[in-house]
Amino acid sequence: MNTAITVVGAGLGGLVLARVLHTHGIPVTVYEAEASAGARTQGGLLDIHPWNGQPALEAAGLIEKFRGLVLPGRESYRVLDRTGTVLLDRPDDGTGERPEVSRGELRQMLLDSLPDGIVHWGRKVSGVQALGESRNELRFTDGAAVVTGVLVGADGAWSRVRPVLSDATPQYVGVTSVEYFLFDADTRHRATAEAVGAGSMFALAPGKGFLVYRERGGTLHTYVQLAAPQDWLADTDGAAVSARIVAEFDGWAPELTALITDSDTTPAIRPLYTLPVGHRWARMPGVTLIGDAAHLAPPNGEGANTAMQDGAELGQAIAAHPDDIEAALAEYEQAMFSRAAAEAGGEDIYDVMIGDGAPHSWIAMMNVAEQAS
Repeated sequence: MNTAITVVGAGLGGLVLARVLHTHGIPVTVYEAEASAGARTQGGLLDIHPWNGQPALEAAGLIEKFRGLVLPGRESYRVLDRTGTVLLDRPDDGTGERPEVSRGELRQMLLDSLPDGIVHWGRKVSGVQALGESRNELRFTDGAAVVTGVLVGADGAWSRVRPVLSDATPQYVGVTSVEYFLFDADTRHRATAEAVGAGSMFALAPGKGFLVYRERGGTLHTYVQLAAPQDWLADTDGAAVSARIVAEFDGWAPELTALITDSDTTPAIRPLYTLPVGHRWARMPGVTLIGDAAHLAPPNGEGANTAMQDGAELGQAIAAHPDDIEAALAEYEQAMFSRAAAEAGGEDIYDVMIGDGAPHSWIAMMNVAEQAS
């Protein structure tokens, strides 16, 4: 194969794709807007599923290294109400099939699996122009440009590659997530650490709640979930953000509100967006999308897994059809469109998590999932 693959975005999906291509001897270049691998925190824990994420890592030849990243005991979870009362407690008995790992450690493992020079840091794409004959021009914010033979947009919700294929834009889902951290919580915040437990904790009520993960070293990683207008926290600085948010939890147990008031970090505001269910595009020579660029949905535990699955399946399709890239892209897209539509057709996870029936609606869903596993 003489045509190199150009990937925009060094997230999990883009890196799995690059790794699979590299193992098959297919030239690949990844352009990433961030200045370095450590430019920002890479999110919390991920449960890696046996039906998509783990097979993707097997295709990348990294399943054994992945197992070395697994955090034992983190598959346990509990659900609390606003008083801190534990309503559901599921310990990790070692039989779970969805081991938890740090997203940052998983990403670094993928980066370490690639030779130097494949990932180009600090290359933020400003736009893409289709040139015809399967070629596209990537334009960067520094004024540089490159022409691609095969272009893959792995650049997330606000993809710069997507407009070449689709005029769909992400829409706000009505929920904003605000991120906090407590470090060394077992020593410095014992009551809160005990409330969270050994793995993940959900403290929920209609319209609001906490989702907390226990990471390495006693770190508690919190996502405060709020049903709110999109601009509710606009033009508000860190201290004012936390004051407004903690006011929404007036009367909640102090060991829960401490996740906000005692945070060791400034709040990171993350409004949640989605693409239309069943989003797809007509086949255009020389370009495709993976991950959130293709099928952005509210966080439901599948996003990182399906992004890696996309990357692995696209890489395998290209390796299987090295002399017919269009056949490879068409094969990948047909399978991905069907899979993404099926995954998006389920129940609204935030209606279950913080809807009118919370927290009991969430407990019911967790019990059904437990019985099905």
